[in-house]
Amino acid sequence: METSIVRFETLGSTNTEAANWAMQGAAEGCCIVADEQTAGRGRLDRGWISPKGAGLYLSIVLRPVLEHRSLPLITLMASLAVRDALSALAGIQADIKWPNDVLVGERKICGILAEVIETTIGRAVVVGIGINVGNGSLPPELIDSATTVEAVTGVVPDRERLIELLLLALSDRYDVLQAQNGEAVTLDAWCRASSFANGKSVVVIDGRQRCEGVTCGLERDGALRLKTCEGEIRTIRAGDVIAVRSASDRASGN
Repeated sequence: METSIVRFETLGSTNTEAANWAMQGAAEGCCIVADEQTAGRGRLDRGWISPKGAGLYLSIVLRPVLEHRSLPLITLMASLAVRDALSALAGIQADIKWPNDVLVGERKICGILAEVIETTIGRAVVVGIGINVGNGSLPPELIDSATTVEAVTGVVPDRERLIELLLLALSDRYDVLQAQNGEAVTLDAWCRASSFANGKSVVVIDGRQRCEGVTCGLERDGALRLKTCEGEIRTIRAGDVIAVRSASDRASGN
């Protein structure tokens, strides 16, 4: 996949801008980057705090040749690409929490938002990626639940180098996803990269619904499989996943 970057100092949302470009016929690989977002968005219409120069705010237009049921795999693919880029940039060993969070030390360092849109030249998927780069990207209320590349490594990274590595990783992972047997390969890679894939005690919250159990892999469409306390296997296609600390962890203060 060839990529081309369009840069802005300030945008409301890179995903909104990328969607507009896609609607106007932008080719696959069109990438929108902003120094600041004033109305950044995450999953479930949550805000994404995006102060000027403190993070990487990027959205890319994809035009995948995938069945509709397989489109959720694009989010999994993108999380693997972020993990690859952080490793190549600074040796960061990140974890992935279903469906779209990249973590370091159990704290969120990156969020991903994939949105499907219909355009005059066919379906497109806009993938937005927000990476916390400098410590200034985190307000005080998020210090305990989020982290930054600077906090992990002790230095502020070269943002342009991070963009370069991220786009290379996205291209590689996207090519794999769309190759023969690529969906199975991507699912396997995600499960190997994520501590949340198997054997993790979690609570899943979807609106007012709450389900607790142990993770046991993914379905072919990327949905999370959860074994409940009653032994039932439930398929989770939406919701927030929260890890449940064991009694020994709580007792030790870990």
